[in-house]
Amino acid sequence: NSGVVTLLRPLLLDVVPSIRQTSALALGRLADYDVNLAEAVVKAGILPQLVCSLPEENRYYKKTAAFVLRAVAKHSPQLAQAVVQCGALEALVICLEDFDPGVKEAASWAFDYIARHNPELSQAVVDAGAVPLLVLCIQEPEIALKRIAASTLSDISKHSPELAQTVVDARAIAHLAQMIPNPDAKLKRQVLSALSQIAKHSVDLAELVVEAEIFPVVLTCLKDSDEYVKKNGATLIREIAKHTPELSQLIVNSGGVAAVIDCIGSCKGAVRLPGIMMLGYVAAHSGNLSMAVIVSKGIPPLCACLIEEHEDHIKAAAAWALGQIGRHTAEHARHVAVANVLPTLLDIYVDTRSSEDLKMKASIFAAKRALKNILEKCTYLPALEPLLHDAPPNIMKHILGQFSKVLPHDSKARRLFVTTGGLKKVQEIKAEPGSLLQEYINAINHCYPEEIVR
Repeated sequence: NSGVVTLLRPLLLDVVPSIRQTSALALGRLADYDVNLAEAVVKAGILPQLVCSLPEENRYYKKTAAFVLRAVAKHSPQLAQAVVQCGALEALVICLEDFDPGVKEAASWAFDYIARHNPELSQAVVDAGAVPLLVLCIQEPEIALKRIAASTLSDISKHSPELAQTVVDARAIAHLAQMIPNPDAKLKRQVLSALSQIAKHSVDLAELVVEAEIFPVVLTCLKDSDEYVKKNGATLIREIAKHTPELSQLIVNSGGVAAVIDCIGSCKGAVRLPGIMMLGYVAAHSGNLSMAVIVSKGIPPLCACLIEEHEDHIKAAAAWALGQIGRHTAEHARHVAVANVLPTLLDIYVDTRSSEDLKMKASIFAAKRALKNILEKCTYLPALEPLLHDAPPNIMKHILGQFSKVLPHDSKARRLFVTTGGLKKVQEIKAEPGSLLQEYINAINHCYPEEIVR
């Protein structure tokens, strides 16, 4: 408000280098603080001034100038665009070629804050020729430089298959993959994130990541003490598994499913989410892959997530994954049903909070889909009986459909159904005359002598 920004501007041209640098630092800190101050720096015409003098300046000034550009660019796509329009990318590329690792690091930060906003800004970074230089930066010995360069490659790759391909064409994958065993947790997070952002777009890109021999070394990340390393490791495996049965099979063969199941069992909250999704993707591909999840004891931790987690989107993911496991055959459905997960799914589905909370609807919908997927295949009646007490009509239809299918052919099941009180419960169900529900009730009653039904 006191007009400091306009007072600092002429100091950027001062004859004393330390004054030029300190003025730039002050502007950077102001711009970093909030979006209005960043806009004031742009409106004062400071960026072109910073950029045009950059190549001749010393390393301290270069670092500071890159900090100002990053501080402005971080707030919004519009401000990042202003940084691009003043010719900053060309100057930052020169900084990426600098001898000093600190200058390279500062330039990488600025590129990252520009590229993360949208595909157009990312493309501008690519067109400026930054990607090959960033790939050289991840090969430098300085850990801080490696981290930010990997982060920038991740943010460039995330927007589209074409942008990810430019990172692949610069031979980034092999260098990133070599850093997975690095002991530095922050570097590992960025490396795993970059590989995930490349692998997510297409089968071809996922296969290129796998060919860099990330298995089985990536599985060690699932046991890491750093939560984000665990999460990003599971995300990378998920992004590969989702594409094809062949890629999922490769993950199963390398012990990936068992490792992800252990990871889900050993952590809580959002860290579990990518692992839960990964199991769902693997199980969705085929009956055999679903059975691999079952054999690796994947169902109990997913059931635990349904009960323990408070976030609705995590419950929704667990419900969805259980539905994918149980939907293939009666045998698959039986494994899920025996784990006593159906009553929990039903509780989520009939939860009274569903009407007022939209977020809750995700887990309601996922529970409903999972119940339908499992019930359409499940012939294990003892697991279905508890649901006769409070299932809504559209779910009851599926439950009674299975009873009317199994009871006519199984005398032991018929006997049990009477002694456990199941048949009595069926008589209490109110069904519209002529409805499918009524047909199923009639079919069940026909399995017994009239006096037993009475």
